[in-house]
Amino acid sequence: MVGFMATVPEVSPAVRAALAAGRPVVALESTIISHGLPRPANLAAARSFEEMLTEAGVTPATIGVIDGVPKVGLDGRDLERIALEESVIKVSVRDLGLAMIAKRTAGTTVAATSTLAARAGIRVFATGGLGGVHRGFAESLDESADLTVLAATPITIVSAGVKSILDIPATLERLETHGVAVVGYRTSRFPAFYLTDSGQDLDWQLDSAAEIAAVMAARDAVGDTAALLIANPLPLDKQLDPALHDQVLNEALAAAAGENVRGKAVTPFLLAYMQRATEGKSVEVNLDVARGNVALAAEIATAWAALATKTADA
Repeated sequence: MVGFMATVPEVSPAVRAALAAGRPVVALESTIISHGLPRPANLAAARSFEEMLTEAGVTPATIGVIDGVPKVGLDGRDLERIALEESVIKVSVRDLGLAMIAKRTAGTTVAATSTLAARAGIRVFATGGLGGVHRGFAESLDESADLTVLAATPITIVSAGVKSILDIPATLERLETHGVAVVGYRTSRFPAFYLTDSGQDLDWQLDSAAEIAAVMAARDAVGDTAALLIANPLPLDKQLDPALHDQVLNEALAAAAGENVRGKAVTPFLLAYMQRATEGKSVEVNLDVARGNVALAAEIATAWAALATKTADA
């Protein structure tokens, strides 16, 4: 059993070689492919994220579970399966062992992706939006495992905040409680995924990838093992129209309550409702969010690799 566990995750040759050589690597989650974007456009999007990184001189490491094997660095066929097979499930950390033994193919959430990336030695991870505390928490006690996992996972995550369907002030409070540092990238306001500004202030702002890499090194020096969350807002001209957003979100929340949608079914229900009601505009914003985060993550990974090399040579 010990030998079996030592093989988890399976790291692709390209990712392994990049890590060994100290070259920049960025982890990518796969639930945005399997459950966040409509087929078949999701496959083209997944490929485009990897191409963006490759063109920036960064090795992409899309993470997922294929036939029960957690993989860091999916090949072309793996990516197609995650994107196109209807039997693909979504797994968080608690589900990984179950999916392995059941030999399931699955997209990995932020929590599961962070865990597998950290085990492989990857320090930078690009995602769309983080999970968080759900509205009505007092009644449902519904909180994403992303928050607790990031409390003990030393990885830098680039996201556009959290989705506006969540309780954002409560999510920020929980991140603080869990010791996850939250930094605005060229902003002092926390973004809300579809929207540039959630209305929540941030204590810290950094304005360059080099500054972020320096903070990563400083956190390592003091033994900080929690995640560093880089909140990267959409440009104002790319956000979803705020009036449309508020109208559709209120309708979606009412519909979910009316249909008694609860627990982990709430988020996919609300996102699907947003997609239909905005006539696909929310999907376009989702793609802009992902691309912006991938681009920034590439810069951070490059700065981190350069800093690590400089430190090793000193």
